Amino acid sequence: MSEHTSSNRHGGLGRTLLWVAVVLTVALLSFVMAVTTRSNPIYSDREANGISKYKFIEVCKEALEDNDELTVSAGGQSLPLKTLVEQGSPLKPGDEIHAELEAEPAQVVRAAQPAEGGGWTMTGPVTIAVHSGERVNALGQLPLQCSHDKKTGKTIAQLSLPGQ
Repeated sequence: MSEHTSSNRHGGLGRTLLWVAVVLTVALLSFVMAVTTRSNPIYSDREANGISKYKFIEVCKEALEDNDELTVSAGGQSLPLKTLVEQGSPLKPGDEIHAELEAEPAQVVRAAQPAEGGGWTMTGPVTIAVHSGERVNALGQLPLQCSHDKKTGKTIAQLSLPGQ
């Protein structure tokens, strides 16, 4: 048997170095994952605020889609958005009211802030428009005020008139 095929070679050192490299790689990846999770702008403490920041933002966006329930704060009263829009001109059959949050995703994430006593609060601009088939008639912008109360577990979204 030649010396190149001998089974007595020092292969144990190579295997040990390989395992050390694997362990160091796993440790490094774990560290990077932990740091990345902590610096994630949507990362939040669900226990402290009732729901996660991501879920809060999604619930606020969904509230904008429910035009029958969406209200506008006007002079201490809450009026349905549809009623307020129809005061200007009645809706025709097939007309739909759309309320859309007009902010970049990063702005929306920054706008969502923890509320005192637990929960979330967010304010942002919403564009109100009437869609008639292919035609879109923008009516203007109103500020959205969305809040989540940790104690009750409810999220409330409401538009407000300028100066209110």
